Amino acid sequence: MDYQDKTLVCKDCGKEFIFTAGEQEFYAEKGFANEPGRCHDCRTARRHNRDGQAAPRKMYNVVCAKCGQETQVPFEPKSDRPVYCRDCFNALHK
Repeated sequence: MDYQDKTLVCKDCGKEFIFTAGEQEFYAEKGFANEPGRCHDCRTARRHNRDGQAAPRKMYNVVCAKCGQETQVPFEPKSDRPVYCRDCFNALHK
């Protein structure tokens, strides 16, 4: 298919940006059905917070299955699997 550059409008900042023929070809190869809704700058800003760091992960409060200490983990624990604090986890995997 012969792609041609398209001018799109960013849904966040309202500025026009070019959806290049190469980008369109890439989207088609990956099977993406929708055109990008945000310009490059807004996509980058969305991925990062103001400090340039990745958005904080959702943390879950748990009690360590070995020592009983309260801690947090970056995944939702399942009731059928033990969850350990950092120290106990590291001790088990040495």
